[in-house]
Amino acid sequence: MKQTTKRSAGRSPASSSGADRRALFGALIGQVARRWRALVDARLKVYGLTEATWRPLLYLSKFPAPPRQTDLAESLSIEGPSLVRLLDTLERDGYILRCADSDRRTKTIRLTPRGETLQRKIAAVVAETRDQVLAGVADRRLAAATEVLEEVQRSILALGQAGTPSRRPRRKH
Repeated sequence: MKQTTKRSAGRSPASSSGADRRALFGALIGQVARRWRALVDARLKVYGLTEATWRPLLYLSKFPAPPRQTDLAESLSIEGPSLVRLLDTLERDGYILRCADSDRRTKTIRLTPRGETLQRKIAAVVAETRDQVLAGVADRRLAAATEVLEEVQRSILALGQAGTPSRRPRRKH
């Protein structure tokens, strides 16, 4: 007897309509992102970190130079006031320093030596998790999925800049 999932309601992916595949794709993006972050979050609890605290430390290492608070907030997709509270905590715990920038109204964020040590541990956990999660995915399939996600991201950014129209005409394939 064939076992079906609630998601597919007895239909194989090949028999799904384009609308069904698009709905499933959108749902999966959110589910995968949440579950992946939750898995990393669970593995970083040993360091007393939550997603709110480990992500800024990890993202700080991705900038070529110490970023301004606004740049870090944008990269994390969070509002400035939320980031300020996180930075207060990270600074109090000795992981970061906020330094005056050339414009006195802005501050740049730097990792302290303690923060750099913790950031390296975070990066190792993130890399190990990524390698384990993607271990069974062939490189060619990963490249194709990456291309699709990059195209989706470009579309989202374009729609955001255009004021997000309520309906977008569908492309026919």
